[in-house]
Amino acid sequence: MAGAEYTRAWASGSPTPCECVPDGAECCDAASEDRDKLAIERAPSAGIGRFRWRVCAMLLAATTISYIDRQVLGVLAPFLQEKIGWTEVQYSSIVTAFQAAYALGLLCAGAVIDRFGTRIGYALAIGIWSLAAMGHALASGVVSFAAARFALGLGESGNFPAAIKAVAEWFPQRERALAAGIFNSGSNIGAIVAPLMVPVIASRWGWQAAFLFTGVLSATWLTAWLITYRTPDRQPRLSAAERAYIGSETTPATMRISWLTLLRHRQTWAFAAAKFMTDPIWWFFLFWLPKFLHAQYGLSLLELGPPLITIFLMADVGSIAGGWLAGRLIRRGWSVNRARKGAMLACALLILPVMFAARASHLWLAVALVGLATAGHQGWSANVYTLTSDMFPRHAVASVVGMGGFAGAVGGMLISTVIGLLLQATGSYVPVFMMAGGAYLLALLVVQWLAPRLEPVVMDSTDRPEATA
Repeated sequence: MAGAEYTRAWASGSPTPCECVPDGAECCDAASEDRDKLAIERAPSAGIGRFRWRVCAMLLAATTISYIDRQVLGVLAPFLQEKIGWTEVQYSSIVTAFQAAYALGLLCAGAVIDRFGTRIGYALAIGIWSLAAMGHALASGVVSFAAARFALGLGESGNFPAAIKAVAEWFPQRERALAAGIFNSGSNIGAIVAPLMVPVIASRWGWQAAFLFTGVLSATWLTAWLITYRTPDRQPRLSAAERAYIGSETTPATMRISWLTLLRHRQTWAFAAAKFMTDPIWWFFLFWLPKFLHAQYGLSLLELGPPLITIFLMADVGSIAGGWLAGRLIRRGWSVNRARKGAMLACALLILPVMFAARASHLWLAVALVGLATAGHQGWSANVYTLTSDMFPRHAVASVVGMGGFAGAVGGMLISTVIGLLLQATGSYVPVFMMAGGAYLLALLVVQWLAPRLEPVVMDSTDRPEATA
């Protein structure tokens, strides 16, 4: 390696650093490890600190804003469709434009975030989607709405790879599922806030104002992120005890890993398959539930609020409960493999009854069935996302999440097309809810087949094509 790099590390309890030695030699590593162990031993568990949870709160806020942005169209869809005259197939094309851009963005979002880091990568993503969200206010037809949705999907493709990488940077393994569940609950909070906010804004100031307002929220978060976010090793407000607690797991050297390299591992396919089979169901809930409730029960724009809020409140509980359950089982002595898949099975069983939602005789029975399904999906997602940090080193996490997100977006494109054609031809939601109910058990079987023990991926010398400084 041309040009040796030098490292200094402060010895535990020493007023002076170790001697400078090439490439992080043993005395510096040992001093750093001794310092970290000493900090953990001296700090009581309650005194470690909670700064990492502030980071989690920022990830929660970003995910919430992301889902407000994408849910505005879903809430307004039944009424924009009547106003502008979209057919079911045309609406599905607008939805597909978002998912196509989301898929294309995920081809590179994870690699970009791994290359430039969470702080800059996340900022680029939210900057793009902030402008795109406000761009919807200029749309007037199918093509212009599709273009705005495409730009929004391109920006939002960076959200989950960046957030999962931030969780891997800031949390030890035993807390990652809970942290992922908390920030992932922002998808439900966003879906709750949107039906509360959008009908009121649209009624008073017009539908364009709803899109402009969400773009301003995104820009506000971006400013706060750039001011406050740093990795644990560069965050001056982080206590030594908490820094040591976060860094108690060994972190490999940072490197770029190609998708072709990652595709050699069955664990990558397990995560991608789970996303491909179940992400489309969440897309259906987001973009078609308002239309389903409007068509099935004749709800007006303002009447959509209470049912949608109830459904996504249940989803919010499921998101946190799913992550908590896996962590609880691990603390009780279960293996990571058994705990993660046990929680996923519980969530899949919770979703099964949604098969009967389209035939529910009463609005609130349908709401209860769909609410259980959204709760199950979000609990499932909290654990599926955490599979990446269970099985892959931190420097590969964002890339793997990006690959899985790409698979999920492709699945979403396929189901959007199918739904549009089905509704255009039959007007019935029964087949869609049947698919939704059975998808998760089938996905769990595929994960078990591909990764029966959630074995960690070992990156050998052939998996290191290019190291980064």
